[in-house]
Amino acid sequence: MTDQRDGSEADDHHDHEGGHGHEHGDHDGHGHGDHGDHEHGDHDGHGHHHHDADSVAVAVVTVSSSRSADEDPAGDYVAAAFEEAGHEVAVRELIGDDYDSVQGTVDRLARRKDTDAVVTTGGTGVTPDDVTPEAVRGLFAKRLPGFGELFRRLSYDEVGTRTIGSRATAGVVSATPVFCLPGSENAVRLGVDDVILPEVGHLSGLAARGLDDEAENGDEATDDGTTDSDGSASEEA
Repeated sequence: MTDQRDGSEADDHHDHEGGHGHEHGDHDGHGHGDHGDHEHGDHDGHGHHHHDADSVAVAVVTVSSSRSADEDPAGDYVAAAFEEAGHEVAVRELIGDDYDSVQGTVDRLARRKDTDAVVTTGGTGVTPDDVTPEAVRGLFAKRLPGFGELFRRLSYDEVGTRTIGSRATAGVVSATPVFCLPGSENAVRLGVDDVILPEVGHLSGLAARGLDDEAENGDEATDDGTTDSDGSASEEA
């Protein structure tokens, strides 16, 4: 089924999003250079991959007003690629491309205890209804600019200068890495295979490191993903 946003979201995905590669360009601040910087020194004697997650549970969100759950090639690819890599798909959702839906859904999924990462597809172009980056920006506790930069750089090899129309982005929401990709299957394939899968276990482990430490210290996690140290204190009292 064709995307109603043909010239908008569809093109957006192939052009900007198909411009997947661009964002990758910043890779140095992102995965590897990033690891060398904070992650290594941050571990204080722990191994470089001390906090890496061998397997993660991902929430897959398709942002589109024209696609259906039965016809979602981009979402299907994300789910299949994660499962093939030994990860788990915790949940899949398809939502309309409006600001409130995107923001509310990403916020809710990032807070779930059974979700280690969130990947969205669609809404990262330049048409009026492409609002995914705006919707998630306010949720980011930390931004991962290298993701978009590297994605666009890699995308340049496939779509040339059209990659400048891609606004693929990523950040950390409630200790959960969130990656926002274009809606085209080609863009998703590039972003997932070349950028997200190689780093998702590392980033997920680092993003949740503080929560792990709190759990080790006896803090209890609440249903919404926050920690509650009052309970243990009152029990001791």
